[in-house]
Order: sequence, then C-alpha cells, then structure tokens
Amino acid sequence: MRYFIKLAYNGTPYHGWQIQPNAASVQETLNKAFSVLLYSEISLMGAGRTDTGVHAREMYAHFDFETPLDIPKLIHKLNSYLPKDIVIYNIYAVEEEAHCRFDATKRTYEYHINIFKDAFLQEQSWYFNQSLDIELMNEAAQLLLNYTDFQCFSKVNTDVNTFDCSIYEAYWKKEENKLIFTISANRFLRNMVRSIVGTLVNIGLHKININDFIAIIESKNREKAGFSVPAHGLYLTKIEYPYIED
Repeated sequence: MRYFIKLAYNGTPYHGWQIQPNAASVQETLNKAFSVLLYSEISLMGAGRTDTGVHAREMYAHFDFETPLDIPKLIHKLNSYLPKDIVIYNIYAVEEEAHCRFDATKRTYEYHINIFKDAFLQEQSWYFNQSLDIELMNEAAQLLLNYTDFQCFSKVNTDVNTFDCSIYEAYWKKEENKLIFTISANRFLRNMVRSIVGTLVNIGLHKININDFIAIIESKNREKAGFSVPAHGLYLTKIEYPYIED
C-alpha cells in the first residue's frame, strides 16, 4: 500500500530535504523515525527538494508499506518521536500509482522580508532595511505570468529536461513590518524563487527597470538576473493534488 504524508518543518537545522553525506537532512530524519516505529526499513520519496535553511509549512512525501496502518496512532507516535522542528499533520492511504512529486498540480512559495530588525525572526525572515518600491515590484512580478521559459532564474548546470514553468500568480503584499512575496506554479526550477526575489528587489531599489526585467527573462541567462536572496526567508507553503482535499 502507498501512503502520502502531509508534514511541515523548520529548515534552520537542516541541510535541505534531501539525504546527503555528513549533514542532517529532513528526509533522513523522517526515514529513521518511520523505520524505527514501523519496525521496517522505510525510504520516503519527497514532493521536491528544499535547500539548506528553507522552511516548509506544507510538504508531502510518500512511502510504501504492506500492512494497513492505524494512522491516528502512528501520527501521534511520530510527533512524539520526531524532533520539535518537524511535525506530521496527516497520513493518507492512496492508490499504488500515486506519486507525491509527479502528481502535484500546483506549488506555492512565500518569501518573507523583515523591514524592521526583529530578534525573533533572524532565521525565519530576511532582514532588509532599505526602502523598496513595492508597486513597481508588483508590476514586474505580473510580467512573470506572460512567460514560460525561466532559464534565467535557474541554477546553472542543473539537471532538468526543460526550463518551462507555468506561473499562476506572483505578487507582493505588506503586513506590518514584513514584505511577503507569494508565487504559485506547476513546477519550479532550482533556486528559481530566490533569484526571482533578488531580481525584483533590484527593481524595488530602482537599480533596474521594467524593460531590463523583460530583457533578463528573454535572455535566458542566469548571469543577467539578480542575486539569490538568503534561503532562510523562503517557505514552501502549499502543494496541491487532484485526489487530496484539505
């Protein structure tokens, strides 16, 4: 039987989602917890990767297990066993062919900028105290919906077959001392959101203009785009599937 897991984590202590040598990862931590509690070697497949320090308010993974599970009991055991920065929200029994990575229809990220120094947000938001033109940044963000090839915002030498993504929404809003950028798409390239935000920040600083932004996208050249903002302000906030209703 195949099971989907809905979870969240604070990415500060982890070197991203994916298992890697000599570094703590979310995937490895979960694999260990499930293996111990189910008395079987469990290997989770994640819906995607998050980089070192990136957070997930909603992440999905799946695993296979032959025996039917007492799901409420397992969730309780997992949340007691796992470290305080990882939480399991739910576990769903799904069809054998269901795949948490390939079946996702929409993913949403947020990037948080703190415009006033806050001692409690140092690892949850990027502190940036220069004045930004939010109206102009929103004007530029809307232009992203007119394009599908985002090679200019992709990490160089990444192993992908296409740089095409369908962006459904992209906008900034201000909440008290925070600026929050929200972006949704069918898929994202490695480092894509952080480089988009960095380029939009350059727009907000009036270092580049709207025409420059269009030229950057159409160049398909990462070197022409802006800097990548720090990972700790980035959150994966939602993943949608046609067969899972929250």
